[in-house]
Amino acid sequence: MSKMAPPEELMNVNYSTPSEPWMDVRPEFKPGTFSYPGKPDVLKYLGLPNPRDWSPTEEDWKLPPDWRETIRDGFRELLGKYRSLKVFMDCCVRCGACADKCHFYIGSGDPKNMPVLRAELLRSIYRGEFTVAAKILGKLAGARKLEEDVVKEWFMYFYQCTQCRRCSLYCPYGIDTAEITFLARDLMNRIGLNINWILEPAANCNRTGNHLGIQPHAFKDMMDFLVDDIETVTGRRVEPSFHRKGAEILFITPSGDIFAEPGIYTFMGYLLLFDYLDLDVTWSTYASEGGNFGSFMNDKWMKKLNAKMYAEAKRLGVKYIIGGECGHMWRVLNQFMDTMNGPADFLEVPKSPITGTVFENAKSTKMIHLVEFTADLIKNGKLKLDKSRNAGITATWHDSCNTSRGMGFFDEPRYVLENVVEKFVDMPSQTIREQTFCCGGGAGLNNGEFTEMRLRGGLPRGNALKYVQEKFGVNTMSCICAIDRATLPGLADYWAPGVKVTGLHELVGNALVFEGEEERTMNLRQEDLPGLEGSEEEE
Repeated sequence: MSKMAPPEELMNVNYSTPSEPWMDVRPEFKPGTFSYPGKPDVLKYLGLPNPRDWSPTEEDWKLPPDWRETIRDGFRELLGKYRSLKVFMDCCVRCGACADKCHFYIGSGDPKNMPVLRAELLRSIYRGEFTVAAKILGKLAGARKLEEDVVKEWFMYFYQCTQCRRCSLYCPYGIDTAEITFLARDLMNRIGLNINWILEPAANCNRTGNHLGIQPHAFKDMMDFLVDDIETVTGRRVEPSFHRKGAEILFITPSGDIFAEPGIYTFMGYLLLFDYLDLDVTWSTYASEGGNFGSFMNDKWMKKLNAKMYAEAKRLGVKYIIGGECGHMWRVLNQFMDTMNGPADFLEVPKSPITGTVFENAKSTKMIHLVEFTADLIKNGKLKLDKSRNAGITATWHDSCNTSRGMGFFDEPRYVLENVVEKFVDMPSQTIREQTFCCGGGAGLNNGEFTEMRLRGGLPRGNALKYVQEKFGVNTMSCICAIDRATLPGLADYWAPGVKVTGLHELVGNALVFEGEEERTMNLRQEDLPGLEGSEEEE
């Protein structure tokens, strides 16, 4: 990890127009601004071409001899396969509406992080290779030749895009830069230009069922530790089941929830909620990952890693699937799952066994988000909640890019949050809901070597967080994405020190009141509840 400058220095961003034309500016690979390449053994495992040791800081990237032909052929194939790509290559009028909407541009001032210019990196090759007029007119028509410096630029800037899709919200033509980034990464994968923090989790998921490579017995052991912690806090012994055929519901969540703080407290909240409802739910070590790092590589791996969800649901004979707090799991599910791996006609439209609510919105996928399930429980008065167990918290809500812009999930999580904490404050309107800012770590960029750039990209979110911290005393930011839960604590420590990050169901788990329960003195983090500080020591 590179040494970090203080926030005051990082905020001093230079937005002046460069003196040189953008095509003449070569990318500069400095520590903290790029991710490490994929390791040769990981590329071999995934069947990706050109496995080798190389570094972006070296001149020779050891590209295969036929790399130009591979890129040209791949580009031609993608243009034929995805009509949207051809539309996006042709229809941009460079109006600039997206220019200042990217968090990485706001945090770095680098013009090539303007979505319009990032797309132009690919568009200029499209013009030079696939349009007649631009082939003749060259730079006058915005075209250029496919040279090594071009793919080096691609590597720099398409791995400085979190595919958050904020820019697409402002584009009058609806150009989806995330899709352009996705397809540019597909092209780079064909000549061995990729990053390890995407490839290794994808390889782990293919081998063990989850990104972290947790073996089935270890997954079970880790859950047992959390079950022990729940008993310590609540006096209750919850008894989750694995691979239980005939269960009504299969529950799938990101493996990050069982691996580290603060995700483990969200995981404990899931377990408590299911126990409270006596829900007929089962877990699977085969489908032990909701996230999908394949969606940061290409459509082949996105489909393959997603397929295990339906395969396991079919094997176990469940009625439907509930998914936990994750981001890109839901974008893949909402936009691709039904056509990639469906139809899931062996499943039923989700119907809450507690309230009887039928989730018609999940008619095609047969999979619902736990937050909409919980919001429905609260609305129908099925949960007894005690906000005082989250006393002392003044909360704000971070809309995760994929669950907000990707699936329109704005009100349900806020409704749940307002029912489990005493004080809730939204961040400024231009930074939430559809206009939410990214955490800076999505699409495979939450690695240590990328910290400086990620914190620069986190500036808009950090700035909004600091505003509500100073004006309203916000001390907690809640969210429903595992990458957010991994990324935002560092962002908050840097831009708004003193704000902690929680998953939503951690706070639900704290607030749940069981019938005949023992008096609780601690929250799920085993911190004393307000007013009960030191009570155990006194006993």
